[in-house]
Amino acid sequence: MAGNLSEYNQKRNFDKTLEPEGEIAYAGESLRFVVQHHLARRDHYDFRLEWGGVLLSWAVPKGPSFNTHDKRLAVQVENHPLDYRNFEGTIPKGEYGGGVVMLWDEGFWEPYVNVEDGLLKGELKFVLKGTRLKGKWALVRLKAKDNESKDNWLLLKEKDEYVKTSDGISEFTTSVRTGRTVEEIEKGENEKLVKNPFQSLDVQLAKLVKEIPEGEDWLYELKYDGYRIIAYVEGNTVRLMTRNGNDYTARFQDIASSLNELANGRAMVLDGELVVTDTSGKTDFQALQNYMRNPKGQNLTYIVFDLLALDGEDLRKLRLTERKEKLEVLMKAAPKRLYYGRYVIGMGKESFAAAEESGMEGIVGKKVDSIYSGTRNGDWIKIKCEKRQEFVIGGYILTDKKTEGVSSIILGVYEGEELIYAGRAGTGMSEADRRMLEGKFESLKRQDSPFRREPETKSTEKVTWLEPVLVAEIKFAEWTKENLLRQASFKGLRMDKNPKEIRKENAEDAFLYQSSSETAEQPMEGNSKNIIIQEVKISSPDKAMFDDPIITKADVARYYEKVSARMLPLAGQRVLSIVCCPKGITQACFFKKHPGPDSKGIATIPITNSDGETEEYFYIENVSGLISQVQLGTLEFHIWGSRIDQLEKPDMMVFDLDPDVGMDLSQVRQGVRDMRNILSDLSLNSYLKTSGGKGYHVAVPLKPFAAWDTFHDFSKRVVEVMEQKWPDRYTSNVRKAKRTDKIFIDWIRNGRGATSVAPYSIRARKGAKVSMPIAWEELDTVAPDGISMADALKRIEGEDPWKDFYQNNQMLKL
Repeated sequence: MAGNLSEYNQKRNFDKTLEPEGEIAYAGESLRFVVQHHLARRDHYDFRLEWGGVLLSWAVPKGPSFNTHDKRLAVQVENHPLDYRNFEGTIPKGEYGGGVVMLWDEGFWEPYVNVEDGLLKGELKFVLKGTRLKGKWALVRLKAKDNESKDNWLLLKEKDEYVKTSDGISEFTTSVRTGRTVEEIEKGENEKLVKNPFQSLDVQLAKLVKEIPEGEDWLYELKYDGYRIIAYVEGNTVRLMTRNGNDYTARFQDIASSLNELANGRAMVLDGELVVTDTSGKTDFQALQNYMRNPKGQNLTYIVFDLLALDGEDLRKLRLTERKEKLEVLMKAAPKRLYYGRYVIGMGKESFAAAEESGMEGIVGKKVDSIYSGTRNGDWIKIKCEKRQEFVIGGYILTDKKTEGVSSIILGVYEGEELIYAGRAGTGMSEADRRMLEGKFESLKRQDSPFRREPETKSTEKVTWLEPVLVAEIKFAEWTKENLLRQASFKGLRMDKNPKEIRKENAEDAFLYQSSSETAEQPMEGNSKNIIIQEVKISSPDKAMFDDPIITKADVARYYEKVSARMLPLAGQRVLSIVCCPKGITQACFFKKHPGPDSKGIATIPITNSDGETEEYFYIENVSGLISQVQLGTLEFHIWGSRIDQLEKPDMMVFDLDPDVGMDLSQVRQGVRDMRNILSDLSLNSYLKTSGGKGYHVAVPLKPFAAWDTFHDFSKRVVEVMEQKWPDRYTSNVRKAKRTDKIFIDWIRNGRGATSVAPYSIRARKGAKVSMPIAWEELDTVAPDGISMADALKRIEGEDPWKDFYQNNQMLKL
């Protein structure tokens, strides 16, 4: 049942308070809770549970208590929007709830009664999995006497291992998110908690080998059978990320809670394997699959084997043994569900024999002095006791022995961009597995085969082809001479793997320990040769950065080389922010504004921010700078409105017309004309470009004369003129709730430190569209996302619609 937010919205003036506007939203499969310490007219704690797209809310004057004898009054108040769980700050005096709000606790909750019935009957029981509040709790509604409110409840702690003789909350006086006290929040002080030095990374991967290297240059660990998870812990929040960028925090709440307990406010990044173990301690992938379907009653464990950052320091350049020493100290007396991954130095053959005897999957060897490079460079190796790997599911077969369901699945591996048939698997699947697969296949059916060559099937078999997006873990006896699987058995789905990365695994023997009697098989994927563009070596040039159509890393580099003559006069010598997608847009991308490794053609510049802190930024000097960033995975370039020689005097004002969802394109084009006319009334010439997305950008070249504050305020006033003149068409308000059937004209990007996408930049979105300068006469014929990379390259052969951009710069009309 969806909640109602009308009372919440009626009580607040969102022009005065920074609280989020009331919009019903559903966050995901798991339910969140938050407790906010609220110093308003009366000091109290706001206890909020996600349900029906809102936060059900109770004001608890004395706060929760871990003492079962304490019966805390909890007054039910209006529902709050789900976004309110992120609110921390000061509500202005005179406004409803005026005072300071601190995020005191947050996490997940699980009801163990029917919530709708519990709310109706006045008895709600649940488990909290927070940083501070844990275990079993209950809300019980008090019986109302005549003329008394029916909103009075009691918040009670139920008996479990978390019970205390004190209230257990008095010791916590800081925010779980920012580490600030109420007083520090009121003063507007910065966050106190240390941040991790990076928010994403490429995981270190192991090569499959045949021979086990001897000597004490290597250490050995068991190969665990689960999901590889990178855990980012900071500010009492946890993110559990798979190697292909999926966030599994909500699925593994108990692990997140244990990591919070381990960290106790410290920042850290951990690498490990999330597993389910059986009674003997052996990792069981099938049991993990069962947990994913029904997360109950399984011995879920996070085995941590590497420490990549701690207390804000990047540890990836340390020797492996140094990282492990720090990790072992950190993991002493670790909470339940967390386990330190132990290892031995040398003794590789003995370790492998022990793994075989125990029925384990295999062992992993690691060079003791290796750094964490985030590659598959041979510093880590794996030796398997049994043959098994991941395969892409490209279809399924129903034999004439069955009338419905799945008899076997059709498997493949990628070779370059093509899916190669590798065989089929019909054993290892329980009836529950077959039903699960049938359900997942329903929305993936297609008419044609996804394989390079369509596999042969029998006349008695019905074949259904599938979009190749699901990955299966398969155990098998061997590869045949025809490169097909023999005795393939299904072990489970791998939701943590990117299908495009699935290749045939071949045991590779690195040269220093290769057997003299045999030569290792070469992997099917082959090795693309590096290419040189503008003196920059482009590695993995055939890597697909976009699909549908396929656009490679080499294609992107050559594009920027060809448009550089037009792009650099507009985007060069300007401070940059970039969007990097090292593995293409189908995987995690990230925004970056500080320089990384040394690159050709870029320069750095120290800039002091509004907090008085000085940080290094960077800008492009020449075409090699563009290409060097592409080599690092950059797709989008965003620029400041000023050049580095006049950093505090901006010279390019940009207005981004962002239409509401579903708005007719003719209405957007009218908005562009209205914007041009307003600027023309101010004697300002303007230029037009596509955004590569939903709207258009209007740019105004100016002489570098006015300071940033003046520049920023002027752009806001221009938009306010449009808003006042056509209130039903345009808004300057960034809040989505104010944009209904209107165009939001984004003027905020005209502030110091803000950026706009550079002319000629590719967008890191499906289709690789370009933010392209166009002539005003083309407004009615070119859509905002109507120019592809190929179109852009054809266009630069013609006349430049922005050729006089800098010759036409004007003084700001103050």
